[in-house]
Formats: sequence, C-alpha cells, structure tokens
Amino acid sequence: MPESIAGVSVSFRCRIVDIRELDGDALLLSPNPEDSLIAVLMRLRDERAAVRKILRRIGENEPARREVAVRELIILAGLRSLGAIIEEETQKMPILDDIMDHDLLGPAIRRGQRSVVVRLIEKRFGSVPAWARQRLEAMSGHEVEEVAVRLLDARSLEELLPAGRPPQ
Repeated sequence: MPESIAGVSVSFRCRIVDIRELDGDALLLSPNPEDSLIAVLMRLRDERAAVRKILRRIGENEPARREVAVRELIILAGLRSLGAIIEEETQKMPILDDIMDHDLLGPAIRRGQRSVVVRLIEKRFGSVPAWARQRLEAMSGHEVEEVAVRLLDARSLEELLPAGRPPQ
C-alpha cells in the first residue's frame, strides 16, 4: 500500500504500521471492552495472560453480548494462531453457559424441539405412530435436529426413523 496519494488538488500522506508491532498490553488497560478484542492482533508480552484478561472482561457482559464477543475473539485470535490458547482458557473459565444444561429449561427446550418435529412429521406423513414417538423420545437434542433436517428428503416415516440403527 502506498504511503501517499497525490492528485491535482489533493495530497494525502500516512505512516503505515504493522499492527503486530504495536503494544497490545496497552489496549488491555482500556475501559472499552472492544479494545481488548483488538489487542489479540497486536504484540503481547504474555498471550495466555492476555487471553485470560479478555475472557474475564467478556464474562462481565450480559449473555447476548458475551456470545458475540466470544465469536469476535475467536475470529481475531485465529488470525494470530491463538485458537488453542482460547480453547484451553475457555474450558478453564466457562463464560458461555449452555442453556441446555439448565435442569429446568434444558428439558423444556428439548420437549419443545420434539413437539415441533412431531408436528412436522404429522404435516408430512400424517398421524405419528407410538413407535415413532418412542424413537424420537429416546433421541438426544442433536439427533432430533438431524431428523428434522432429514425430514425434508425422507420419502416415508420408516425411511426417516429406520428401525435397528440409531439416527445419524
């Protein structure tokens, strides 16, 4: 990239700097949480300590913002090959709780998923027999999601929920 642009009536000059040469530790001190995310692109004295600090700051946000911030961190950290450190530190400091692990909400959500899939099956194939309901009931949430996707292409209920093998 050129350091200057000159035209007939305008002239512009800038100093180009590689972000990896800037001190990321200084940005970690900023009161703006977004600054700490940018810091992973910069030179850091201790990458692991910086990641811990960033994750703590992310954890102070409301859940919706935490999820977005973690995605942003993963993207930016990937540019600096910090993915392994991010993964290790998030395991030590879980900042995104899985709602499916909640003892009251998780089962309710899974029931809702199954209910929607049963209604879709009814719409596609008619009445859902007891054997099909039992198979759906025995499935994990992920397996129920897979059945919902396969529902688009299945030609029959038996093809959708085949006997003798677990859902894919």
